[in-house]
Amino acid sequence: MARARALACWSGPVAPEIIKGGITNANFRVVDGDRTCFVRIGDDIPVHGVMRFNELAASRAAAECGLSPAVIHAEPGAIVFDFVQGHTLAAEDVRRPEMLDRILPLIRRCHREMPLHVTGPALIFWVFHVLRDYGHSLKAGNSRHLGILPRLLDIAAELEKAVGPVEIVYGHNDLLPTNLIDDGSRLWLIDWDYAGFNSPLFDLANLCSNNEVPAADEQRLIEAYFEKPAGAELMRRYHAMKCASLLRETMWSMISEIHSTLDFDYQAYTAENLARFERALGDFRNM
Repeated sequence: MARARALACWSGPVAPEIIKGGITNANFRVVDGDRTCFVRIGDDIPVHGVMRFNELAASRAAAECGLSPAVIHAEPGAIVFDFVQGHTLAAEDVRRPEMLDRILPLIRRCHREMPLHVTGPALIFWVFHVLRDYGHSLKAGNSRHLGILPRLLDIAAELEKAVGPVEIVYGHNDLLPTNLIDDGSRLWLIDWDYAGFNSPLFDLANLCSNNEVPAADEQRLIEAYFEKPAGAELMRRYHAMKCASLLRETMWSMISEIHSTLDFDYQAYTAENLARFERALGDFRNM
């Protein structure tokens, strides 16, 4: 709160209001004169691969692409955006076929146009490296999950082999429902903490796994994205990436149990995502 209040961009005294719901950063709404702003407070989080120079570059590129609101101000540990007044989506919103049809063009624009606007050094988000690195960090932090860690890392290696060679695009890599806002006339894609070059399969799988999209709509989404029928090989590679996405969310939460200072029930979030991962893994192995 103090950091948000003291930012150098304000025209006079401000009174930040907490926006609840974030599980990585502290977020605030700030009215400064005639302008309403959204403030994200958060330093680098190396254990999660979150580097704020990368988030800032992606946020600016996303604004240039018309995906995200404009960046008004940035300084170490803080980014200020234009405030978007709208409905933050829930998973049940995302799952609606008509909403998936609206989200898909945003994903395409992210993948195809963002590389034309991102400046400076750029990260790659390879989920299997992330999982291996989380394994090292969980061991170093003496996680309560050490007993199941070897099995999870073995499964990650199995999934990486199943995904095989990939096309590279610029991905959002964190398609939780809360990172989509409907202002009544259009959708906005926000929160570029994990942005970086990646396979398009990850964003598609991440969107569907985070929002429990039904299987028939998953296949329809994939075919619409690639503009061709989805054969057995593509669907197997996709489902391997879907399992990896769920495993990443699970291990992200395991790491957060150790390192995060935010008021959030990470243990419950770990349990929820681990159960979803196990179900998806069973489906994948039965394909």
